[in-house]
Amino acid sequence: MIIDKKFLDNLLELAATSERKRTAFDMRTASTDNSQRIINAMMPGTIVPIHRHVKTSESMTVLRGKLTELFFDDNGNETARFELGPATGNLMVQIPAGTWHTVEVNEPCVIFEAKDGAYEPVQPEDMMQR
Repeated sequence: MIIDKKFLDNLLELAATSERKRTAFDMRTASTDNSQRIINAMMPGTIVPIHRHVKTSESMTVLRGKLTELFFDDNGNETARFELGPATGNLMVQIPAGTWHTVEVNEPCVIFEAKDGAYEPVQPEDMMQR
């Protein structure tokens, strides 16, 4: 499989018509694949709760568009922000395991994210209210 401009265009079209203003494409090759590799297309206005992944770090690369990655402490105070996207020159961020984070989508964007181990849904105690 090749990921090209047309593929990204199609994902963004799906995201634009989605109630959540985003859509994901699972890059795993089999149900027994114990990695997490996902391409996410997101539109401005999508809501990604502040959350953390206790057991894994996360690598996120912006393939198209622009977003802001935000880090928080345990009290919900912002500790860092990173403007990411090809036009910014900042393409990727490594999110350490246990770090509270979210994104603000500044323009339609497509990201590739990878995490260790098999997919596990984020538990309620690993989501923070703003």
